[in-house]
Amino acid sequence: MRLRFVDPLLPTLVEKPPEGVDWIHEVKFDGYRSQIVKDAGGVRVFTRRGLDWTSKYRDIAKAAGELDEVQSAIIDGETIVLNDAGLSDFAALRKAITQRQHDLYFVAFDLLHLNGHDLRNMPLEDRREILAAMIPEGRRIQFSQSLPGDASAIIHLVDQAGLEGMVSKRRDSVYRSGQSTSWLKAKCYTVGEYDLLGIEHEPGQPAFALMAERSTGRYVGSAFINSSREIRDRLWKRVQEQAGPAPKGMKRPSTQWVKPGLIGRVKHLRGEADLRHASLQDFREE
Repeated sequence: MRLRFVDPLLPTLVEKPPEGVDWIHEVKFDGYRSQIVKDAGGVRVFTRRGLDWTSKYRDIAKAAGELDEVQSAIIDGETIVLNDAGLSDFAALRKAITQRQHDLYFVAFDLLHLNGHDLRNMPLEDRREILAAMIPEGRRIQFSQSLPGDASAIIHLVDQAGLEGMVSKRRDSVYRSGQSTSWLKAKCYTVGEYDLLGIEHEPGQPAFALMAERSTGRYVGSAFINSSREIRDRLWKRVQEQAGPAPKGMKRPSTQWVKPGLIGRVKHLRGEADLRHASLQDFREE
């Protein structure tokens, strides 16, 4: 039987992870959500949106083909690259896909199908028990172990380790494609510096700082200005003194643009390509 790609279950973002014995908790890896499909026609590896990336993930596909006693399977997981500290590294991942495929690993966290049986209506805990038993240790495909302890202690340790966050899943949950509250993701915050492009302030609305990557100049989003009164007043004075034209291609009528040279210190969710849940902490002049 030829198996088809299954649209993934997507966790809901929450401020804090859920407490209680009804949940298991895993590391949220900083990689690409991926799906291994193995059947009589061979092994294919798909992206989150169902694109066939088998040619980009050749070593992972080869490892899936070597899983013992697995004639057919659909495995949900994350493709990652580890840095020298043993943490998943998203920047290194993009380079490895085109230049160093041997650095790619697949972290498996759910099993949707096995040897002719659809497992999506089984409780998560049972699906994961079967999955753990079929993955050998120390290989290119690894099992995502659950983290012991209560949720508040786990998220603290995850943050201290510099990880992106954690995913909490109901032990008895079935697998349903699309957004779900049976899986919840809690992310950690980090602080970085960005070029400040301007201040957007519509009447009656909070003010936002528009930010760009320092290395590329790429616009990455806005940061809520919740700094102290002293910092806000100083910032607005600098913005007025250094008013400049809008960056090429950007049209935002409620924005006061500034000349290059202002650097913003921004707190934002870790592991995102663009700023999310971001706030401007302070700024400096270059």
